[in-house]
Amino acid sequence: MDPILVDRLQFAFTIMFHYLFPIGTMGLAPFVAAYTWKAARDRDEESAAIARFWTRIFAINFAAGVVTGIPMEFQFGTNWAAFSRRSGGVIGQPLAMESGFAFFLESIFLGALLYRRSGVPTTFTAWAAVLVCAGSWLSGFFIVATNSWMQHPVGYSVAPDGTIHLENIWALLFSPFLGWQFAHVLTGALLAGGFIVAGVGAYYLLARRDEAIARRFVRAGTIVGFVFALLAVFPTGDRDSSDVTRYEPVKLAAMEGLFASTHGAPLAIIGMPDDAKNKLIDPIFVPDFLSFLAYGNFNANVNGLTAYARELWPPVDLTYYAYHVMVGLGTIFVAIMTLAMIFLVSGRLWRARWLLWIVMLAMPFPYIANEAGWTVAEVGRQPWIIYGLMRTAQAGSPTVAAGEAIFTLIGFLGMYFLLGVLFLYLVLREIGNGPRHGTFSFFGSAQDDVTPLRAGSGEG
Repeated sequence: MDPILVDRLQFAFTIMFHYLFPIGTMGLAPFVAAYTWKAARDRDEESAAIARFWTRIFAINFAAGVVTGIPMEFQFGTNWAAFSRRSGGVIGQPLAMESGFAFFLESIFLGALLYRRSGVPTTFTAWAAVLVCAGSWLSGFFIVATNSWMQHPVGYSVAPDGTIHLENIWALLFSPFLGWQFAHVLTGALLAGGFIVAGVGAYYLLARRDEAIARRFVRAGTIVGFVFALLAVFPTGDRDSSDVTRYEPVKLAAMEGLFASTHGAPLAIIGMPDDAKNKLIDPIFVPDFLSFLAYGNFNANVNGLTAYARELWPPVDLTYYAYHVMVGLGTIFVAIMTLAMIFLVSGRLWRARWLLWIVMLAMPFPYIANEAGWTVAEVGRQPWIIYGLMRTAQAGSPTVAAGEAIFTLIGFLGMYFLLGVLFLYLVLREIGNGPRHGTFSFFGSAQDDVTPLRAGSGEG
């Protein structure tokens, strides 16, 4: 068996499992900061209880993200030695900045938040929550900056021995590919955060418990989810796709299942790609619309896959289906949150139990959409690990056999299954206990040390 294939499977599994947790931290961090700040400003005990509730769930996500993130760094050396040796001088810079700046900012001030386990937050605690949010977003920025350089290398030189040297860190951090890619990633995480908060609130309303707090959750989550569902489509999704059109046109053709170069290229709503016969099977098209989306002109030419050597094609089926899963789910999110906003504004959302069920059951799907989006980004870049500079087939570790990688992959599968079960247990226990529960404990029951909430406190 090809060692590169096994290495790719192992890295794909570990990074997709890991990314479930940064989605939670980046998406929930602004809610933690907002509720903590409101509690400190207004001396509001209910907001303080809500802030502690989301801080506990944030902390579980953060801890799981740390545990699952460490093995990926080791894989650069163990499984991808040629890649690390050649490009380590470049990718090491933003990764070191993520660890040295963002991670420590986030972890130190998260400790301050967890230390303040009872009572109304102080101004210092409120600022700590803001810095936790800033740290989580900054961490995401540096990671996406690294990936953006692999998609569109800038600010580098190649030495005579083939190693790649970073000439301009600012070119990397302000890459033309990075801005909209990071905006789209952050938008996806905030969309997931909105669905999580609204979904938990919907659960409480359906269970007829903690209803005042539940309404605050549903209101805040619906507003955030609605805004970022729209922003995920435009401008972030549109502009990110424009960068793909400009810098990675083969990926665009695979995403859209476009095999032949076409003036007035149609947009495939659905269809089944057949890369053996170079066609979509049973497609449903919107005429000329792909040309408009790609170039702003209904008659523009869009290069199809056959315009490029077949060895430069990414895996067409996986790229195509992952892209359409992401877009399809994004459309559904807009529909759900638009409907929820209409009912919220009209004051009927609390009584529309069927809609609350939809909001609650939709919670996992933003995770699927985020993972599908990253699948498009990474699979669609193939056969390159660094676009135009280094192929994935050249990036492995020559001394690592396929059997060794399979053995460690099996180990990761077992360990991550147990970690996933523990994560779900802890998060579901916190949700079951509810916002009025007290301090956080990883094991055993936590003692309630929350001052009784004021009746009729505001819903903000």
